[in-house]
Amino acid sequence: MTAVALRQIAKRYDIYQRPIDRLKELMWRNRKSYHREFWALRDIDLEFERGLTTALIGPNGSGKSTMLQIIAGVVQPTLGQMHIAGRVTAILELGAGFQSDYTGRENVILNGMILGIGKDEMLERLDEIADFADIGDFFDQPVKTYSSGMVVRLAFATAITVDPDILLVDEALAVGDVAFQVKCFDKIDALQKAGKTIILVTHSMDAVKSHCHQAVLLNGGKVMAKGKQDKVVPMYLDLMERADAVAAKVFTAPAAV
Repeated sequence: MTAVALRQIAKRYDIYQRPIDRLKELMWRNRKSYHREFWALRDIDLEFERGLTTALIGPNGSGKSTMLQIIAGVVQPTLGQMHIAGRVTAILELGAGFQSDYTGRENVILNGMILGIGKDEMLERLDEIADFADIGDFFDQPVKTYSSGMVVRLAFATAITVDPDILLVDEALAVGDVAFQVKCFDKIDALQKAGKTIILVTHSMDAVKSHCHQAVLLNGGKVMAKGKQDKVVPMYLDLMERADAVAAKVFTAPAAV
């Protein structure tokens, strides 16, 4: 059964060279353009099957994070349609969704309510969340006092404890210490056994091989390949090797006289 279906999804951003150009465009009522278009995603047709863990891999700027943001509902696509079957929780860019002046405890309750979970139910989950995050007394301190590792701990603990059907993780675990990463991947393995759908953005091919059922390779906002890791990971490595070779030639090219 399909947990997430993306149909002809595309996302365009309008890039303005100067802030005043946006104002000029408004004054012209869009009859004159002062921006250039950047398509972060184009023509995305993908299905994520329930119970599978999929890695989104690709070079920086290939559209991985944008795709997760669209699935999470944080960003609206410019074109296309999406179907989601189940409750989605997401760990996106560091600290996304947290109110910096609120304590960890308050943020946990707020995040649960945003997901449609009542305050009483979230209060029952607080001890479990605090125990997994393991940030001690900082749980009752404002998030703005947290280190990046503490933010990741709280975000992950909140996301996995609200019983998601679909878990989205965007490279956040790379910030935590090794012991916490192991703890998180153990939890991901448990979620897999429980039949949850997980979509993971990562640059760690070891994580892809160890914890994912399949991978999707993105480049330039388009899907280049989807399938088993042993098929897709070598394509990613070859893509990165060729990009490194091009960069090396540019770097070592003799300066013009």
